[in-house]
Amino acid sequence: MLGLKIIYLANIIVAGWISITSLFYPKIAVRSIFQNTIEYSEVIRLVGCLWGAIFVLSFLGMFYPKRMALVLLFQLIYKGSWLLAVALPSILAKNHFLQEWLYSFLSGV
Repeated sequence: MLGLKIIYLANIIVAGWISITSLFYPKIAVRSIFQNTIEYSEVIRLVGCLWGAIFVLSFLGMFYPKRMALVLLFQLIYKGSWLLAVALPSILAKNHFLQEWLYSFLSGV
């Protein structure tokens, strides 16, 4: 149980930062989260909404760790999909992409 709560706490910190920044300070999110690799658009706020949902569900996971485990499965699926569909082809083609995201997603998976 303690291990799950540690993962939920990490989600709360990371997802909270990403969601609040993307929703309320999207131009700061372009610089800090997306490292100026994209231009401002409303998609940033959509990302903020997704991470806001993960934030809320992770907060609930602190009190109901087993019941909220599906949020962790969701993250495993989308991070694994991103690694296979985006990161791996970029690495093989030697294209530039957000390496910090690669390390973050690898640690998440």
